[in-house]
Amino acid sequence: MRNLQEFRAGKPATYPDQAVYAAYASAEFGLGFDDIDGGTGLAFRIASPTKAVYFGAGRCSWYPQNNATSATLASDKYFASRILEEAGVANLGGNYFFLSTRHRALRPAGHERVDAFDYFRKLNGNAFLKPLTGSRGDFAQAIGDEAALGRYLDTVEPHYDAILMQPVVSGVEYRIFLLDDNVVYSARKFPPSLEADGKRSLRELLVAHNASLRNRGLSAIDPTTFSRTELDRILAASERWEIPGRTNLTAGGHMAFASPDATALTMAREAVRALGLRAAAVDLFVDLGGNPESTAIIEVNSNPSIRLLEELQRPDLILKIWRHTFSAVGLLVEPI
Repeated sequence: MRNLQEFRAGKPATYPDQAVYAAYASAEFGLGFDDIDGGTGLAFRIASPTKAVYFGAGRCSWYPQNNATSATLASDKYFASRILEEAGVANLGGNYFFLSTRHRALRPAGHERVDAFDYFRKLNGNAFLKPLTGSRGDFAQAIGDEAALGRYLDTVEPHYDAILMQPVVSGVEYRIFLLDDNVVYSARKFPPSLEADGKRSLRELLVAHNASLRNRGLSAIDPTTFSRTELDRILAASERWEIPGRTNLTAGGHMAFASPDATALTMAREAVRALGLRAAAVDLFVDLGGNPESTAIIEVNSNPSIRLLEELQRPDLILKIWRHTFSAVGLLVEPI
């Protein structure tokens, strides 16, 4: 097996992860890889001696073994929650709200901006919000008062059409990656944290962290969600300050291989089956609200990143995922 880090070093720094892994897997399986977009890695062709298939990275759907209908339904967090509820799979639920009046005549009542405030009050003025079709933790945050809700809606509107509002819950978060009914890996998710240097305040560290998020095309952490006293603190060097909310790797979170109990694994399988997906990552909470017998799906990702596997030095699992993909599209003629 080739060294993945050395393989990545031979690609441009801006090359998308998915293209790196596709090229790596192609070399391992004896398939041809051709970048067809001038070296961007955003569109490429993979060929066997008898067949060629085109793939995309970036915003493209990465897993052709998922049909378009299933992948699209899963990407809409509200529709996905309704399907899971219909299938009897516990999830966090919530409701969706549009951020502008565009296409107002084409949608039912009860989902406009003013309705978001009514629903927020039903949640006792405390909710977790995220874009309805967002990813990578973009604009995912808890809101604790109506003024903050108004600012949040204003901030998100230029970027997304609608948001999903859910109750704020606590629990131990896991990600479970499945190919059909097989668990490829499971990992516990942790929120991002800032490492203090003993000189700068948490406010200054957060400014630097937010600049990094913006450079990666992600929304910044709203400093108004923390108290002035908290942000003015200067922690000792190497001490860490945890930022609650997002746990996505791209937003600074981290994951470690770990497995939840059998109930959670079964629930993840049920969720993927309900949505009709063959490749997916299921995010869920166990020990919901401190109850060891309570588990609920957060969301099902039909286009999950697998950067974690490179970071944890498991190229064998990257190859397992790509073997499934290549077999599904007929580039490898062997059992999946």
